[in-house]
Amino acid sequence: MTTKAVEAAKPDPNKRLEIPDPALSGLYLVVQPGGAKGWALRYRYAGKPRKLTLGRWPIMGVADARAAASEAIEAVEHGDDPGAAKKQAKAARIDAQLSERDTVRTMFDTYRKRRLTQLKAGDTVQAVINKHVMPKWGDRRIQDIARRDVIELLEDIVESGRAVTANRTRAYLSAFFAWAVERDAIATSPITGTKPPSPENSRERVLSDDELRWLWLAAGDVGQPFGPLARLLILTGQRRGEVAGMTEAEINGDTWHLPAARTKNGRAHSVPLTQAAQDVLTGVERIKGRDGFIFTTTGTAPVSGFTKAHARLVRRMTEIAREERGEPVEIPAWTFHDLRRTCATGLARLGIPVRVTEAVLNHVSGSAAGIVSVYQRHDYADEKRAALDAWARLVADLVEGRADNVVQIEGLAR
Repeated sequence: MTTKAVEAAKPDPNKRLEIPDPALSGLYLVVQPGGAKGWALRYRYAGKPRKLTLGRWPIMGVADARAAASEAIEAVEHGDDPGAAKKQAKAARIDAQLSERDTVRTMFDTYRKRRLTQLKAGDTVQAVINKHVMPKWGDRRIQDIARRDVIELLEDIVESGRAVTANRTRAYLSAFFAWAVERDAIATSPITGTKPPSPENSRERVLSDDELRWLWLAAGDVGQPFGPLARLLILTGQRRGEVAGMTEAEINGDTWHLPAARTKNGRAHSVPLTQAAQDVLTGVERIKGRDGFIFTTTGTAPVSGFTKAHARLVRRMTEIAREERGEPVEIPAWTFHDLRRTCATGLARLGIPVRVTEAVLNHVSGSAAGIVSVYQRHDYADEKRAALDAWARLVADLVEGRADNVVQIEGLAR
């Protein structure tokens, strides 16, 4: 049996051929009616005939086939059945593939591609799961995750000082496991029967006049892009992601038009730009890019890295406060979203009607909800502009130390 002989072997269209190798008893070249060729070994184990498929020609040549057959014969001589061993190895490979398919990591990756990519908060969900869930559950089968595992995971997050994160993690996992139930990957969700690990109260943090002044000054020292971005958050009261994603195309004169796709509630929104806001935008150094992002470091995407930027602003605020008062000042924790609440509180302080404030913030609740939002289509453009102009003047007075008395705005009907 040589390579030339194997190549010359012709198939019989009516039956499979087995051509023995004279050099090794039991080794056969198998020629299928269609012309495919391969190697097989016939042997006896426990008194019964057995057949072991070794490999396909030409991937397995003559020498390799003889080596594989010799190894199998040696196994038989030692009391092992090579055919059974091969079946067990194949079954193990299949089990491993099935196990990999059902791991939390693999299942969540599929969930990410099919669900999370459609959500605005998809990246946030992915980040939380990667940080708090995958290190512990990533390589486990989703079917093995029990309610006790969920409880212990959430308790660990709470004990690390992240109670709100624990609640968010539970909510994200609830959606993920519900999806897994829909796919029939699991029978029931291990989230069922669990409760949010920590009560949450609505945040009420509003920056004081001094804090607002310190932040404005710190933003000037921190520089671009986060300094101007922080000032625009103060002046407009809009959401961090909306301001960070601002593009040149959204600016038309003294108005910023937010399309529905860019707002949290899916409602298009126009924000009057005060002279102070326009001055901030004029001072932003532009980086050219296809999408025209105003706050960007690459030209291809909006700014990111808000945690580090926030920390820099807080450090500079603390330094400014100490310089001003001549002693260390402890500034309570605040977030960028608190600037939105600070703006709303400032508008109320100025006597701006609630409905106008809601229009400024594009906030659909309270007086803006229900039948009012359906039948009242007035966009409050003039009222919004007057309100933000008044707020910009108050901010300027606070920064300059002239805000001893607050004058309410007349002519804004309640």
